[in-house]
Amino acid sequence: MDIAPETRSVSKTALWIGRVLSAVPVLMLLLSAAMKFAQPEGMAKGFNELGWPMRFALGLGILEAACAIIYVIPQTAVLGAILITGYLGGATATHLRVGQPAFLAPPILGAIAWLGLLLREPRLRGLLPFRTSSRPAVEIASPASTNG
Repeated sequence: MDIAPETRSVSKTALWIGRVLSAVPVLMLLLSAAMKFAQPEGMAKGFNELGWPMRFALGLGILEAACAIIYVIPQTAVLGAILITGYLGGATATHLRVGQPAFLAPPILGAIAWLGLLLREPRLRGLLPFRTSSRPAVEIASPASTNG
């Protein structure tokens, strides 16, 4: 790499698109957490259909809120994205296990979280195997240039 990850910059457009995209999973997780804290009528039925006892609602709500908060803080955003991915993986497995068609929503939300982070965090781009130039990755010296 020719530019240190710390010195890479993000365009204002990419930064704002990343922030807007990042807001989607954060708002969804916080809304879901709030519902688990409030435990409105009918939530027990939904938990029962998913095979989860209601006693886990508070813990899951705390976990969702914690993942969202960790993701929002720039210094811990990558850890937050990893935690969100794990949480949403569990949600996907739960929906698949009971045969609900909503199993696609969590992976889509996770992809949005990572795309938003990728657009707002330049250090993350350095970890991706994308090439930014057309020159070969390894330069081969010609015999004429090695003779002196």
